Order: sequence, then C-alpha cells, then structure tokens
Amino acid sequence: MTEFIRKIVPNAKDDVLAGITVSLAMIPEVVAFAFVAQIDPLMALSGAFIIGLITAIFGGRPGLISGAAGAVAVIFVTMIADGHTKGMLMDIPIENMGFFYLMACVVLMGIIQIFAGVFKLGRFVRLIPHPVMMGFVNGLSIVIFMAQVKMFSHKSLQVSDAGVKEYIGTYMQGSELYIMIGLVLFTMGIIWGLPKITKKIPAALTAILITSLIVIGFNMDVSTVGSYIIEGGGTGLKGEFPTPNMELWEKLPFNLDTLKFIALPAFLAASVGLIESLMTMNLVDELTDTRGNGNRECVAQGAGNIVSGLFGGTGGCGMIGQTVINVNAGGRGRLSGIMMAVTLLSFILFADKLIEMVPIAALVGVMFMMVIETFAWSSFRILKKIPMSDAIVLITVSLVTVFVDLAVAVFVGVIISALVFAWENAKKIRARKRVKEDGTKVYEIWGPLFFGSIQAFNDKFDVKTDPENVEIDFVESRISDHSAIEAIFNLVGKYEAEGKNIKLKHLSEDCKILLYKSSPKFREVIVEAIDDPRYHLAANPEQFPKPLSEYKL
Repeated sequence: MTEFIRKIVPNAKDDVLAGITVSLAMIPEVVAFAFVAQIDPLMALSGAFIIGLITAIFGGRPGLISGAAGAVAVIFVTMIADGHTKGMLMDIPIENMGFFYLMACVVLMGIIQIFAGVFKLGRFVRLIPHPVMMGFVNGLSIVIFMAQVKMFSHKSLQVSDAGVKEYIGTYMQGSELYIMIGLVLFTMGIIWGLPKITKKIPAALTAILITSLIVIGFNMDVSTVGSYIIEGGGTGLKGEFPTPNMELWEKLPFNLDTLKFIALPAFLAASVGLIESLMTMNLVDELTDTRGNGNRECVAQGAGNIVSGLFGGTGGCGMIGQTVINVNAGGRGRLSGIMMAVTLLSFILFADKLIEMVPIAALVGVMFMMVIETFAWSSFRILKKIPMSDAIVLITVSLVTVFVDLAVAVFVGVIISALVFAWENAKKIRARKRVKEDGTKVYEIWGPLFFGSIQAFNDKFDVKTDPENVEIDFVESRISDHSAIEAIFNLVGKYEAEGKNIKLKHLSEDCKILLYKSSPKFREVIVEAIDDPRYHLAANPEQFPKPLSEYKL
C-alpha cells in the first residue's frame, strides 16, 4: 500500500484534474452505450464506475481509462432482445429477462478475459504491426467523430408495427444548429489556446466549465446532458451506490441452455474488449514512452467485468477517446483512473443536477479536439514512402474499423500483414550449387524454409540427374514448421528411392531436434559434429594440423 501511495503522489495534481475532466467526457459516451444496448443509463454508468476503478487500481497500464464502451455494446443488443423473448416464453414469464442474461454474459466475459491473462495471451499484442496500429487509431478517430456528429440531433422513441423500439434522430436546424456549432468551436478554441498561455490549468476541464457557465448565465436553450438522457428514454443521472444484484441469482436459470445462450456473445465481447484495451495500452505506451503489462491488464479487465456483472452493471473495456483526453490533460498514474471512477460515482450520487446542466456542445468540443489529436495525420505523408502492402493494410484497417468492427479490423490487418510477410519470405529461398572434387554435389540453402517456401525449395533439386552423393547445406537456412520437415523427409525419400546417398549438414541444434522428433530416419542422414564454416581462422593449414574443434581458442 505504501508503494502504491508513493507512486501516485508525484503527479497527484495533474492526475486528479485529468480524472475529473475524463469523468465529464465519459458521461455522454456511456449514456450513448446504454442507448445502443437499450438499457438503463444508470446500469451503464454503474458498470463504468466499477470497471474503471478496478482496472485503474490493478491494471497493467497506469493512465489507461476503462468503462462501458460502445464497441462492446453492439455485441449485446441482439442477445438482450432475444433474452427478453426467452423470458416471456418461460413457464413463469419474467419481464426484462434479457438484462439478467446480460449480467451473466458480462460475468462470463470477465472469466474469459482472466483466463486470457493467466495464459499470457496479452503478449500477442506485440504481433500487431505498426500499420495496423495506425489504421486502428485513424478508424477509431473517424468512428468517434461520427458519434459526436450524431449529437447534433434530437432523439425520439418510435415503435414499429412489429413492436420494435427504435430511437430516431432528427438533426438540428436554424439558430439552434448555429448556436450548437458556435459553442463547440468556442470550447475547441479554449482547449487550443489556453495551453499557449499557461499549462498549469487543464484546458479541457476549463473549457467545459466556461462553456457551461455561459450557457447557464445566459439561460441558453441548448441540448444538455440531462435533456440528452431524457430524449433517450432515461429518467436522469440520480442513482444509488452499486450493490450485488440478488435478482440475478433468483431469476436466472443456471443450466446448460443459459450457458449456450450467453457463450458466443461473451466470447465476442471478451475478444473485442481485450483487443481495444490492449491496442489502447499500446497507444499510451507510445504517447508516454513507457511500457504496460498486457497480461496484467487482461486479468484486471476480467475482474472488473465480473464484479460489474454481479453488481448489475454492464461490460466494458479500455476507451481510447477518454484515455487520450486523460493523457493530454496530464494524467499519467493510477490516480487519474481512480479519480475518474470516484468522480463519476459522485456525479451519480450527489451532483446529478449539476452534471445534467452541462451542455452537450462542451463535451462534443472536447471529443472533437481529442479526435484531431489522436488521428495519425502523418499517415497521409508516409503512404507513398512505405511498402505498398503496408499502405494497403493501413487503409483497410481504417475502413473496416469504420464500417464493420474494431476487432474484425485488427484481425484483418494482422492476417493481411502475416500473409504478405509469408509471401515475401517465400521468395527469399535460394540454393547455390557446386560440385566437390570427389564428385559430391552440394546444395547450399539460403533463406527460411517454411510452408510458403517449400515449393520453391523443391524446385531447386534435380533428383534424377544428380550424382550418387548429394549434400544439402543448411548453414544459412532454418527449418521453421511441419511443412518444412515434411518437404525434407519427402526429398530424402526421393533420393534414396533413386539409390543415391544424401546427407544434411550444418543444421542448428533446434532444427535437428525438430527433425529427430519427427522421424528416426533423419538420424541416418544428418551429419553431426561439423564446424560452422562461417567461423574459421585464416591461417596456414600446416600450423594447425588437427581439426579446429580440438584447439582451445
């Protein structure tokens, strides 16, 4: 505990102010999360508080902000609706059964994430190439920008003939629109200009306060946090301290059918949550020139989701928008995340009326500035300077993030990068051929031998016309996978079928282990105890009559 306090004290002021700023920017996105999932905003806010607090204390990346995020919300929408239907078809019908399935799904999501951390799957984030990272940042910036544009509208609840509830947005017009744009630009102007005067005052928080005071002082009729919640069907921010939800245990049937129903959404939500959290962690690493612990973050995200589900909250993950706001406001330590969660809870319990008076324009202005600062503008400049394949990956990931899904975008980017890497390395296999004085033909192999290069490898050999003795020298090659092992095994078999003698030389120890494990046949053809020809002495042979290996160098 003493060590924890020691680490948060040096940057305490900046962390506290950054946490307050982020909590204000968190509210509209969390409320939007609730609207997407069609749940009570307080359920989403409770989840944001619980997940944010636990990950801030125990996570692997100080400064990373977690909460109820829209990337996860989309996955739950269909499950909640289907859950409501299942509840009404039970022997004893239960209304809003989808919410209880949601809480169970969030708990299972957390368990999956903890297993991911225990089995150290977080380290696989290192396999994400830089073009994928840039595409992710650009695509997510566009998604956040589009989400803020929707704030320039009024929502109204409409029910279709089939009984489906849907919130329809009608964009502002006339003076209302102009006032909204003016306040947004005013907020952005403060955030841009204040740091040029002084950096001792957090620009984003100051901009929110000044814009709010102007709106309240002049009694301006603009969209506020309170009106936004009411338009979405909510009743306000006022809530209670989260407590264990006992109805979850009383009404949810704990059986195989329930597990089947929530398993797939839980797995998808866990995957999306971890990908967004780990990608956000990577971004903070770059912004702060420090390194987080991916596996620890996986466990903390899982623990946060489990507790959130048990306390009646929703699932969540790392939030790139709020994290960037936190970092730009000076938040670097765990205290900023703790302060965000505590402030968010305080708003819900004590200051709900004040927060409901904050104009949406102020929060939109903060998010717009975050988008401008987050977007990798350098990607336009480097597109013509990087390999074509990397440029395609960057653009593809950006587009898939915008039009499909974040997790899908990352998977697509990694797969394309891996295929390009395999293709390029497959072309690097080379074979230099020479014949010794005794008539033995030597194939010196250069380049990696793996599934992508075995066809080119096989084309190098002429089994039928080769002499009786053949050597394959692997001094500049490595055997990487089962495809390579199988290719060598088949090649040895072809030479032996022709009655020819084949030997494999200069295999590294790990390559020899692979071959020996695959077949005892290789013990007959691999030549052991041969000096690596890359390491030798340029000297008169008469001075060293014994083999070099017998000298103590």
